[in-house]
Amino acid sequence: MTPRDPKSLIRVARSSGQETSAEPLDLGARVRELRKARSWTLEQAASQAGLARSTLSKIENGQMSPTYDALKKLAEGLQISVPQLFTPPKRDQVNGRMAVTKSGDGTAQATVTYEHELLADSLTKKQMLPYRARVRARSMDEFDGWVRHDGEEFLYVLTGVIKLYTEFYEPVEMRRGDSAYYDATMGHNAVSVSEDDALILWVTSLT
Repeated sequence: MTPRDPKSLIRVARSSGQETSAEPLDLGARVRELRKARSWTLEQAASQAGLARSTLSKIENGQMSPTYDALKKLAEGLQISVPQLFTPPKRDQVNGRMAVTKSGDGTAQATVTYEHELLADSLTKKQMLPYRARVRARSMDEFDGWVRHDGEEFLYVLTGVIKLYTEFYEPVEMRRGDSAYYDATMGHNAVSVSEDDALILWVTSLT
C-alpha cells in the first residue's frame, strides 16, 4: 500500500487512543500562519506552547507529526482550541475591514450618568459596539431603573474603581484591570466609587 503524504491528511489521536481524520490540510503551514499572525518568532511561539524550538520548526516544515499532547500545547500557546488548528478561516469571507480610533477621536455621547466615547464609529454593520465610558454616577439613585438591551457585554476597568450592579447578582467592586462578561438583557448599572470618575471600556455584541 502506498503511504499517504503526511501533509495531505492529518490524523488526530484522541486521549482515548482513537483517531479521527480532519479535512486535508497542511498543518505546518497552518501553525506558521497562526504564529506569524501574532508576530511571534519561532522562539516566542515555542516558549508560549512549552515546546522546544526545534520541535516547532519540524512541525512547521512537515518533518514531524505532532502527538495529541503537542497539539494541545500548541493550541493553548496560541490561545485557540485544538479544532481551530485544523479549521483555517474561509478566505472568501475575509472583508479586510478595519478602523483605527486615535485617543480622544471617538464620537462623544454624554448622558447624566456616563460620558460615552464611541470607537470605530466609521464602520457600519458592526458585530460589536466598542466604547469608552467615563462613569459619572455615584449612586444607583441617579439611574432611572436598570439599563438592559439585547446581546452580551464585556466591561473592563481602565482607571478608578466602580461598583457593578446587576439584576441577579450581588454588587461587585471592580478596580483597574478587572473585567466582567455578562448577559446584557439582565439589568445592569455601574457607579464610580473612587474619588475621580472611573474610566471603563465596554464592548457590546450587536447580534
